[in-house]
Amino acid sequence: MGSTTAQEETADAPTDVLGQIAQQVFGYEQLRAGQREVLEAVLAGRDTLAIMPTGSGKSAIYQIAGLRIKGVTLVVSPLIALQQDQVDGIVEQGVVKAAVLNSTLSKTERKAVFEQLENESLEFLFLAPEQLSNEETLESIKAFKPSLFVVDEAHCVSEWGHDFRPDYLQLGAVIKSLGYPVTLALTATASPLVRQEIVERLGMNAPLEIVKGFDRPNIHLDVHQVYEETEKLPALLRAVAEAQMPGIIYAATRKATEEIAEKLKEQGLSAAAYHAGMKGCDRNTIQTQFMNDEIDVIVATTAFGMGIDKANVRFVYHSHIPGSIDAYYQEIGRAARDGESANARLFYWPDDMKLQRFFTGGGQVDEETLAELAELIETTPTPPTKKQLLEHFDLSQAKLSTALDSLEAAGLIERETDGEICAVDIEADLARTVEQAVTQQHRHKQFDQSRLHMMRGYAETKACRREYILSYFGEAFETPCGNCDNCQNAEKDNVSWLEPFLIGSTIVHTNFGKGQIMRYEKDKVNILFETVGYKTFVTEMIANSITCLSSV
Repeated sequence: MGSTTAQEETADAPTDVLGQIAQQVFGYEQLRAGQREVLEAVLAGRDTLAIMPTGSGKSAIYQIAGLRIKGVTLVVSPLIALQQDQVDGIVEQGVVKAAVLNSTLSKTERKAVFEQLENESLEFLFLAPEQLSNEETLESIKAFKPSLFVVDEAHCVSEWGHDFRPDYLQLGAVIKSLGYPVTLALTATASPLVRQEIVERLGMNAPLEIVKGFDRPNIHLDVHQVYEETEKLPALLRAVAEAQMPGIIYAATRKATEEIAEKLKEQGLSAAAYHAGMKGCDRNTIQTQFMNDEIDVIVATTAFGMGIDKANVRFVYHSHIPGSIDAYYQEIGRAARDGESANARLFYWPDDMKLQRFFTGGGQVDEETLAELAELIETTPTPPTKKQLLEHFDLSQAKLSTALDSLEAAGLIERETDGEICAVDIEADLARTVEQAVTQQHRHKQFDQSRLHMMRGYAETKACRREYILSYFGEAFETPCGNCDNCQNAEKDNVSWLEPFLIGSTIVHTNFGKGQIMRYEKDKVNILFETVGYKTFVTEMIANSITCLSSV
């Protein structure tokens, strides 16, 4: 499935050439070890999944690779602002041309982009996955035979990821329709299960998986636990008053962002709320002010952050517990990109778990609605469109998408790259199909709740917080880290604890099936199961219930 052209053009490229391109074209002082390893794999024509921390220069990889591989490089990115920033950075170098293809362009501007493709003057084309849903656009791109297909923020592909985007699900079919160009998937955070799904969803061919340096040793990790809700806001305000600016505060609700921002203003700080309920122009203004150091603190929901590259963020505080370690680590990774010290603090009130459980339980479609939807789809002479289904059922876009995903997983329907239904199994057993769809939804809910369980474990652990996070991502770490509250406060514990299986071992549990050993903490072991997500057991009690299949 790899690109023969890419291999022929670049297999013999001396590695020092890569360093020269990095310096002379893009202004990088030198390539880091992780960047060079990924580059060499891609230039050898190999599909590659790279998990590298925020701020590690992932964009430099595909920029340099794009110059070395003959043909157009497609870069799929979820945010229009991020696409434009990347294009501006490439164009400033004055070496090659780059363009965006998104919903903000006029017909004339879109025509100009395709004219550049046609005369082979364009090296990089940045676009959102939604653009590839347009059959006319996709056919035009196919004619230019892209040689490198880059998926940025690749965790959006995974339904188990913390920022799943349904539009990303079409990318595997797009890659196939383009003749399997070399595929490079990039993300800052992806647990082992998410990495596996990225590979499967994109149809990557025997990819090289490169995981580099999740650890951000310059970020101090700590948790401030409160036992009454009324204690949390004063503690947060005190911490901000004592902190070095600028910083980011994440809150779970729009109302909370506005309340916290107002309280900070009363303390004399320049602060602003940021959430999806605001006008786009207002959000853009606030983001620009923050990037220009005109605002000390931005108080935001998860709507803020992806693609934000601000080097001097000195703290990232969370007013509410996030839904997963994945989300938490990506958000705190927006601190200290300049390599200086920063602080990541979670303000933890155990009752906040109720709010996150509410969020993780959302998006479910009841069995009766699924059955009615399945019956309508099967009995309609031609497959109904999403618009028709939305008009018929009282469902949100998100819930309809969830329902169709479940019915597709159950085998009732097949869908095009734009998500529309293209085929229906008219001989399907509807009762069994609905049962399978409900089971699929339940599995998702269980997994989301298990990730929340892991996040609670981080908040309440007495062990090294850095080791807790890194083991979640499958990266070994030797404690103590010396830069988290627990390591700084705890006395050395010389007790030896039972660890019957190696970290990363594949095991089989009598009830939950196949799983992977993720971490030990004193007398407990955490296991990631394919069916139910993360589970924690007392090691001594569970040892007789599992069988080790393999070790690493």
